[in-house]
Amino acid sequence: MSGFPEWLEPMAATLTQERFTGPEWIFERKYDGIRLIAFKHGDEVRLYSRNRLPQNMPGVAAAIAALPVRDAILDGEITWDRQNAYHVFDVLWLDGRSLTSLPLEQRRALLQTLPFRAPLERVPLVDGDAPWERACREGWEGVIAKRRDSPYEHKRSKSWLKMKCELTHDFIVGGFTDPQGARVGLGALLVGHHDRGAFAFAGKIGTGFDTRLLLELRKRLDALEIPASPFTRSHGLPRLRAHWVRPEVVVRVGFIEWTVHGKLRHPRLLQVVS
Repeated sequence: MSGFPEWLEPMAATLTQERFTGPEWIFERKYDGIRLIAFKHGDEVRLYSRNRLPQNMPGVAAAIAALPVRDAILDGEITWDRQNAYHVFDVLWLDGRSLTSLPLEQRRALLQTLPFRAPLERVPLVDGDAPWERACREGWEGVIAKRRDSPYEHKRSKSWLKMKCELTHDFIVGGFTDPQGARVGLGALLVGHHDRGAFAFAGKIGTGFDTRLLLELRKRLDALEIPASPFTRSHGLPRLRAHWVRPEVVVRVGFIEWTVHGKLRHPRLLQVVS
């Protein structure tokens, strides 16, 4: 890349329901703020949201202007919990050179060389076997898993995966769908809950199973099959390849949030309760 860029499309993380660690991944806190891309070119500092909307933050701009570098592009998240802290997690350009093709670990090492002062803060690594559990325990929005060797991609990427803190709730199985492709047992559980006198359909649960559980649940649910849906409020209920059962099996489900239509967003099975 020749010449200081006017704009760089920010890299975006992909939401995942998986929970994992590994030596090829690092974890960072996911902040509940707005994305902020900072451009320093000589004495000029420009701040933009991820949608390239200019941001007026004099304190952040002054701290970036004071950095002892000719030019730089920083990526991070602005929050208002402590006077507009700018939590910087990446550096994309430094002193006339694009860094986007470098592995994340090298970019983080270069970021460490910059002498930050408030309100600039470096985003630290989150250590431990289950960083997502720490996130939920401490009231964070979640964590971001990033591949150590990943370049900076100007798109949504699976090299960055966001693990949001989940809500958990018990739901009653009212049906299931047939498996498709190589899947065995069942495709998804159709679950609901009692709400103001109705047995309301809450959505489909298609992840969180292993092969053994799929087969065990299918055998158990086949014995409970009934000819018609037990749901009395059923907006969005699937009709194709659906089977209905007596609402006796209770499952615990993790999910991100409720939709405006009363459905579960990104649900996954945690356990069979009864």
